[in-house]
Amino acid sequence: MGLSIGIVGLPNVGKSTLFNALSAAGAQAANYPFCTIEPNVGVVPVPDDRLDQLSALIKPLKKVPTSLEFVDIAGLVRGASKGEGLGNQFLGNIRQVNAVLHVLRCFEDDNVTHVEGGVNPVRDRDVVDTELCLKDLETVEKRRERTLKNTKVGGKVGEEAKAEVALLDRIKAGLDNGITVRAQKLTEEEGAVIHDLFLLTDKPVLYVANIGEGELGKEDANPHVKAVREMAAKEGFEVVVLAAALESEIQQLPETERPGFLESAGLSEPGLHKVVRAGYKLLGLWTYFTVGEQECRAWTIHQGYKAPQAAGVIHSDFERGFIKAEVMRWEDLVKLGSESAVKEKGLLRVEGKEYVVQDGDCMHFRFNV
Repeated sequence: MGLSIGIVGLPNVGKSTLFNALSAAGAQAANYPFCTIEPNVGVVPVPDDRLDQLSALIKPLKKVPTSLEFVDIAGLVRGASKGEGLGNQFLGNIRQVNAVLHVLRCFEDDNVTHVEGGVNPVRDRDVVDTELCLKDLETVEKRRERTLKNTKVGGKVGEEAKAEVALLDRIKAGLDNGITVRAQKLTEEEGAVIHDLFLLTDKPVLYVANIGEGELGKEDANPHVKAVREMAAKEGFEVVVLAAALESEIQQLPETERPGFLESAGLSEPGLHKVVRAGYKLLGLWTYFTVGEQECRAWTIHQGYKAPQAAGVIHSDFERGFIKAEVMRWEDLVKLGSESAVKEKGLLRVEGKEYVVQDGDCMHFRFNV
């Protein structure tokens, strides 16, 4: 669906290390700022036990998970909004993503320098947000100047321009006080007015608290993690705690050795799985499945998609010529063992154009073009 999450943070907090683990793309990671110059992009499969269970039952020739795109963006520093470091490039790259994964350093290590002089994840978040607010201020002010000219026009155009200027003034006042756009709680209608500005602080955020390997299982005792959780709770966003260096090690192991390594580290699954699932949730995404002997496949949709829109994710012809959808729940199929058994129990439904697809539906579309 072309959705992407940008990995951001100050230099040397573990962004590229996390990206390496997520994508196994081998992005360079080194102990100095601006190691990541061009944004690295990785397409990461979304772990889904439901697809695994369906595939184990159907035994298709191919299993295809859905995926998310992660973008590793150069580290931000104070003054980035005015072009310090790789500021302009950073801000241009982040403007293109749909959500932000903000990596915060919560580990102490004298061998890894910190551009702010010491570990303080809440301060680090504030540094990044301040720079993004300053850049958004520029964007809002430019839009205000253009819109102001239309306030002198009569009729509907002039009235709409006046309303927009009033909204921009309110947003500007918030940004001037360091309040991000997402924290200003705009209405859906107000959000639509400024949507095309792609404001940096309007993007939803997932925080990753990066801890040391030795702190796994003891993260509740880490004061930095506690501070990040309290901060995120106030904003209404989620926190995933992991050791990025360890996650990168896990991804370098052969598949057969990973379960044993995870067990020895006291993990039930890689922390990356939690990151990807949390990112998926942050973007308001759901998954439906198509199942058959040739292929079991997961498809990404936005929450609230109706059946024709969901069909269009497969191919535009499916949406254009949509007739109906045969729908069953994934858990019914796994429990009963076959589509025919689901039908016998009366659990296979025929739905029309107004059906709102649910997370975990198994679907077969009928269409005619």
